[in-house]
Amino acid sequence: MLSQAEGIEEALVFSTCNRTEFVAWGDPTLAVNSILRLLTAEYDLKLREWNSFYRLLDEQAVAHAFRVSCGLDSTCIGGEQIARQVTRAWQQSQNTGCCGAVLDAVLRKALFVRRRVRKETTLHSYFVSAAHAAVQLAGQIFGSLPANIVVFGAGHLAHVAAHALFNHGARSVTLINRTEERAAELVRRLGPQASAFQARSFEQRDQALASADLVISATSAPRAIFTADDMRRIAPERKGRKLVFIDLALPRDIAPAVREFEGVVLYDLEDLERAVEPRVGTRAGEVEAEKIVQAEVRGFRKKLMAGSAPPEISALRVRLDEICRQELESFRLEQGPFPKDQDRLIAAVSARITNKIAGSLAREWKGIPEVRGPRRMIAGI
Repeated sequence: MLSQAEGIEEALVFSTCNRTEFVAWGDPTLAVNSILRLLTAEYDLKLREWNSFYRLLDEQAVAHAFRVSCGLDSTCIGGEQIARQVTRAWQQSQNTGCCGAVLDAVLRKALFVRRRVRKETTLHSYFVSAAHAAVQLAGQIFGSLPANIVVFGAGHLAHVAAHALFNHGARSVTLINRTEERAAELVRRLGPQASAFQARSFEQRDQALASADLVISATSAPRAIFTADDMRRIAPERKGRKLVFIDLALPRDIAPAVREFEGVVLYDLEDLERAVEPRVGTRAGEVEAEKIVQAEVRGFRKKLMAGSAPPEISALRVRLDEICRQELESFRLEQGPFPKDQDRLIAAVSARITNKIAGSLAREWKGIPEVRGPRRMIAGI
């Protein structure tokens, strides 16, 4: 278990469509080495591949956690799905006993920052998901959606892509999945008006691809599901006709080598990010959100990592501050509005109560010797 590895006291792992992240509290050098050793042992990671990872420490790690939760570090800025993924990873970490007081505090604050960004900025008003962006890109490439479209996958992302195609009036869409029944279920969920959609098994893919103009791939397969050999098999029937692949999966569904074939164009997630213009207003919301993130990071780090208080007390202090702020907001909504001087007095009294609780616990803790070395927040991506 990662949380029992050398140098790691608390740990959390989560994956999104374009990353896998390890968040840890512990010794920065030992923790990073433990994570890399785990990946090497479990996934046959080569030494040269270690350069594909980067690590963030302390304030940078906290800022990254806040930015990820807000959707500022997503392929499509402002994405909602990332917050759900972070929450699920947090719950799994708690259920397995890997998440303690420090990471609990970090993640609570990260989700609080997300709520602030949603409430105080326009960032999420302009969000376009990766699946919707793929449909938007297809429209840019072809002028309108092409005649024959194939979608690989039957999970959440494929579902969103199918809905987007349906809403944009796609004329013929074939949903392909290793289990045909799951693809058929997705067609049924689109409703009786989705007569342009049909389900096929993975074994029937060649027939669909031979006449396809556009392929959107969004499976959770561990390796490429369409390779140069697959393309070579259907190339004679296609006779060089244009075929556009938009690969939304990570790891990639479509092998990069298919680009070598005549008429084939391949977009992966990075290409999609570059190709699709952000909607008007996104940049302004992003700037507003970044200011909130940086302000929250400064306050959070000061409480959690500065001074001699043990991390458990610092984490408790952060949680107390959060509860205090939430209760104050509820009290103002229920009993307010108050005159400014009265409102400041109520806030000051609440802060004094929080300070006394945290201070009392810290004083009781002082008699317990600290035998471990310095611990730091680490985010490895």
